Amino acid sequence: MSDYVSAVAPPGIIDVAQKGLKGKATKGVGATFISAMFAGAMIAMGFVFFTTVNTGMGDMPFGITKLLGGVVFSCGLGMVVITGADLFTSTSMTTLLAVEHKLSASRLLSHWAVVYLGNLCGSLLVAVGLLAAGTGTQAGGAWGAVILKTATAKVSHGWFEALVLGIFCNIMVCLAVWLSFAGRSLTDKIVAVTLPIALFVGSGFEHSVANMFMIPFGLILKAQGNPDILAATNGLDMSNLTMGGFLWDNLLPVTIGNIIGGSIVALGMLAMNPNRPSLQAAKSEAK
Repeated sequence: MSDYVSAVAPPGIIDVAQKGLKGKATKGVGATFISAMFAGAMIAMGFVFFTTVNTGMGDMPFGITKLLGGVVFSCGLGMVVITGADLFTSTSMTTLLAVEHKLSASRLLSHWAVVYLGNLCGSLLVAVGLLAAGTGTQAGGAWGAVILKTATAKVSHGWFEALVLGIFCNIMVCLAVWLSFAGRSLTDKIVAVTLPIALFVGSGFEHSVANMFMIPFGLILKAQGNPDILAATNGLDMSNLTMGGFLWDNLLPVTIGNIIGGSIVALGMLAMNPNRPSLQAAKSEAK
């Protein structure tokens, strides 16, 4: 079958994944940080598209709104996958390397830390840029109101609830990235990531890097107090939308949940495919 329509077989995906993840985890700190900044910005721009599409959709059916928002947000992860940028959520799959002693624990944790910080910086830069551009005032303030409503909802979960939503989110994100490893063409990879990402966004699961943009931008808009944006929220109670609410009630549990979710996918795929090509070749050489 032609490579244009074929895909990497499931056992072989592990070898593709390990090669890609090892390359990312052993890059220099500077290159990793810059790559991670771009990834954070790309995910933030995915949420910008999500916000634009959701502005003025209040009368649309719930499911249609969620579907459209999820599909357009998938462009963010699509850009990350195609450019090879470093995103914390998919980086959590480097546990795949650690359990097979192909990456030390110290290297794993330092890589995670650099990627996480880079993602945060990239996300915040987009938020600051949008503030300077006055993007929140679009549609008579309705655009900014979507940000405030979404950010407030995100900090209103219970701690354990946010943790579980983070687990489900990164199971879907990492499955999307895993499916993209099977693709042989640009089209394959874009198609592979779209529906799993639409599923996580549409279902309200929690993504730590996306929240690094959405909630701080919500905090900024709340502090700015633009009357048009506030009026468009229809009296929304934003008492939970605080820095403490962001860090403790959302970012911490969601980050932990994302790590758990990514590890579940990585270790689950490893357990499901004990006879991957690289191991078969090693066994043959041993004989």
